[in-house]
Amino acid sequence: MKMPGPPSFHGLKKRIAEQRAHAALGGTSQFVRETYCQSREEARATAREWFNAFPKAAYWTEVESWRQLEGDQIEFTMRRLSSAD
Repeated sequence: MKMPGPPSFHGLKKRIAEQRAHAALGGTSQFVRETYCQSREEARATAREWFNAFPKAAYWTEVESWRQLEGDQIEFTMRRLSSAD
C-alpha cells in the first residue's frame, strides 16, 4: 500500500499572494499597529496598558514584534483589532 505524499500548499500560496496584492494596492488592514521605542520598564507599562484597554480575547491584542537596542531600549510594535464585535 502506497502512503500519500505531503499536502499541497497551493491554497496557502494563493491566499498569501492575494493578501500581498491587496496590500500593495493600498488595502487596509483590520489591525491597528503602533510602534514604540522605550526603556524596558516603560515598554512593559505600555504593553500592560494596551492589554488592559484592549483585552486579548476581544481585540487579539499582542506584541507583534520587538527587539532590544543599545542602552536597554526596546523597540516594539503593538497590534490589535480596530474594534471588537
